[in-house]
Amino acid sequence: MALIPQLLENIFQPLSLNDSSTSKFVNPRVDWKENEDAHVFKVDLPGLNKEEIKVEIEEGKVLQISGEIKGVDLNKEDQKKENETWRRVERPRGKFCRRFWLPENAKIDEVKASMENGVLTLTIPKQEIKKPEVKTIEIN
Repeated sequence: MALIPQLLENIFQPLSLNDSSTSKFVNPRVDWKENEDAHVFKVDLPGLNKEEIKVEIEEGKVLQISGEIKGVDLNKEDQKKENETWRRVERPRGKFCRRFWLPENAKIDEVKASMENGVLTLTIPKQEIKKPEVKTIEIN
């Protein structure tokens, strides 16, 4: 019976170690909801503060959220200490960039951003889109 936990640890150990074979790219989780007044984005960025995050709107309609999550890098000498052994490194680290095409009704000049408890909240108000005027042509 004691063999099963050991086998499971051996199977999953390579997946949880953060070595040079592990991806350096992080994709924070994003929720996007729309209500009648705005588009609201919530982005999980634990451990980051607002100075480490960049929010931009490119080409008039592309929302870009980027930054870097710094964590343990087992390849850096300054993070190796005597009498210290890393047993598991699972928290992601690396640069991230998430991009979203905003709908036509987004008021990009009125975006509001706030950060609380590691969650970035972006609120993008909506504007009414004028429908093209339809002119009826009389047929003779």
